[in-house]
Amino acid sequence: MRERAAKTAAAMAAGSSSVQAPKKKTPPAQFFREVRAEARKITWTSRKETWITSVMVGIMVAMAAVFFLVVDFGIGRAMQFILSITNAG
Repeated sequence: MRERAAKTAAAMAAGSSSVQAPKKKTPPAQFFREVRAEARKITWTSRKETWITSVMVGIMVAMAAVFFLVVDFGIGRAMQFILSITNAG
């Protein structure tokens, strides 16, 4: 445990210094091997999960649109009422 803490502290101290060692360049072949290895770790959603998520997003967009329509209508009516009161007097 102490060794791990010491390594972490050393890494943080080395990372915070203003002078850093230049990074090694990776050969292109190794880079592409690493990219392929990382790409294999990707998990894609199934067609069913994508469809369900899309439907849920559509429902939420419709609900938000109705909410803002009602709020906009209410604020518009309130402004008309306030302006009619100020213009009447």
